[in-house]
Amino acid sequence: MSFHFQEFLSKEINLLREEGLLRELKTIHGAQGPWVDLGGRRTLLLCSNDYLGLASDHQVTGAFTSGVEEFGTGSGASRLISGNRSPHEGLEKAIAQFKGTESALLFNSGYHANIGAIPALFGEGDLILSDELNHASLIDGCRLSKARVLKYPHKDCASLKKMLRENSGCKKKLVLTDGVFSMDGDIAPLPGIVELAGQFEAVVMVDDAHATGVLGPGGKGTLGHFGLEPDCVDIQMGTLGKALGCFGAFVAGKKELTQFLTNKARSFIYTTALPPALAAAACKALEIAGRDQCRRDRLWENVRFFKEGLEKLGFDIMGSETPIVPIFIGDPVKTMKISACLLEKGLFVQGIRPPSVPEGKSRLRAALSASHTMEDLEFALEVIENVGIN
Repeated sequence: MSFHFQEFLSKEINLLREEGLLRELKTIHGAQGPWVDLGGRRTLLLCSNDYLGLASDHQVTGAFTSGVEEFGTGSGASRLISGNRSPHEGLEKAIAQFKGTESALLFNSGYHANIGAIPALFGEGDLILSDELNHASLIDGCRLSKARVLKYPHKDCASLKKMLRENSGCKKKLVLTDGVFSMDGDIAPLPGIVELAGQFEAVVMVDDAHATGVLGPGGKGTLGHFGLEPDCVDIQMGTLGKALGCFGAFVAGKKELTQFLTNKARSFIYTTALPPALAAAACKALEIAGRDQCRRDRLWENVRFFKEGLEKLGFDIMGSETPIVPIFIGDPVKTMKISACLLEKGLFVQGIRPPSVPEGKSRLRAALSASHTMEDLEFALEVIENVGIN
């Protein structure tokens, strides 16, 4: 039987459509903000990760503009060739200071960081214990590593302890977790994980993408949230494209860690470096995030107000502890119909379906920002109530 590529594509697309799993792009015009132009209509944006409202902040955009004027638009090569510029090194020093680590290394995205660091550090014969709800980039990093991977039940330290005990003979072990889980908005039990890792001589890696700038004193992340010292965790990953409003990512830890990754992480070695102007902008955003507690206070006020409003209306927010607020629906087709209904009424809240979440766990995923006003959130709650999600 002959294979027809176009027929294959059409069949798969139709299947996705029938199952309510077909994804399509929506175009937002203009700058990031609480209200955006979507399809020529003023729409309240309630699904952006711009938690601190820094993506359009004039200080950050000013640093980017100045960086373009001084360094141009592109870096021209990978950092190990000729793409290493002073803003890259300046940002790495700032990240290390912010996170309280000896060193940091830039990557082009959180995905690049995870699929680069994990396979570089762990391989055949090693063991990775991964939370079952970890981000796709962590899952793919595990697959690329070719290490043995065991998933432990979500946030279940008792099960994690049992698995560590049963595999105590394995020489090199990694406990891998998100700090904030991106689809549920809950926080990893990091103190328990760190304690177990110490008992069983395991390495700990935390993906702090959604916690950096948001959790803990000064927005330092999940470790700060729990009052843990930076050295408690061997590998910290974080992104520049969420609360910091820019783009890129980093791995932070001991100097030997970043030196090793510079030489071994393929996604670092074989990628053109981030534009230096972007690094300059991220450095300014990091500075603002560290000193401007008022932004975080506004963010958390918004989070409390919105969650209380949803709970009063009887919605299941799935135990969210952060600015990520899921609204449980269950069925993927129903989820996308409700998302489309909300959009018609001027509220953009994206529906999330498998494989991003488990089967039967489709939900609307709202995300709050410091740039939202109480009036914005009152409007959102009114629209959600009127659409009648239940």
